[in-house]
Amino acid sequence: MSQRLLALDSSTDVLALAVSDGDREWVREVAGGAQASSRIIGLALEGLAACGLRPQQLDAVAFAAGPGAFTGLRCACAVAQGLAFAAGKPVLAIDSLMIVADAARPLHALDDGHDVWVAMDARMEEVYAAHYQFQHARWHVLKAPALYTLPALAAWWEAAPPQRVAGNAASAFGARLPVGGAQTLSSPEHTQRAQALLRLARHGLTDGATIDPVHAAPLYLRDKVALTTDERAAARAARERSGA
Repeated sequence: MSQRLLALDSSTDVLALAVSDGDREWVREVAGGAQASSRIIGLALEGLAACGLRPQQLDAVAFAAGPGAFTGLRCACAVAQGLAFAAGKPVLAIDSLMIVADAARPLHALDDGHDVWVAMDARMEEVYAAHYQFQHARWHVLKAPALYTLPALAAWWEAAPPQRVAGNAASAFGARLPVGGAQTLSSPEHTQRAQALLRLARHGLTDGATIDPVHAAPLYLRDKVALTTDERAAARAARERSGA
């Protein structure tokens, strides 16, 4: 069955988009961050045109719901919601950390039974992390995305050592977030994130995971978005002590 999808992800500093009409695929990864809001609509329309689609012809609009950058999550959600409302289509909310796991899967030959922790730098000396297992062509959540302090996640991993860790937190925090003997999965190559986003959107559509646009919302795991001066000083002192 042909699946006509537009998928958007601005949850990180990379803006990833994908469009599929069932036979053709269009994927892009460009600089995001502060530029995401000014580029996302133009790129979405470019992708639709490349696949010969109008928004009204889509089966659904997918977006990376989070966790991730506060303004980035709002950006992709708002655009997906607006396009879906205008076209009378449903939306798919995609787990942003699961995108990281799926982007690593083809690069590291992950197969049935393999599990992966995804840990992403959440700034403010904290980490977004989740635990997934790949089984029967789908990722299954073993531990849902949550926000951890470095000591809390390190303690969790000490008690239950991970086998594989994907994401940028291990390199960002170094010795302050020890992974033990876990395999550290390398960063995905260009366009892998956009392709993973599209794969997860296809699975969601097949599995009937669409929702009404009125219910589309980012997944926020924290209310606080900045450190105080004293907290920043304490964080710098911790980095200097650890040599990170």
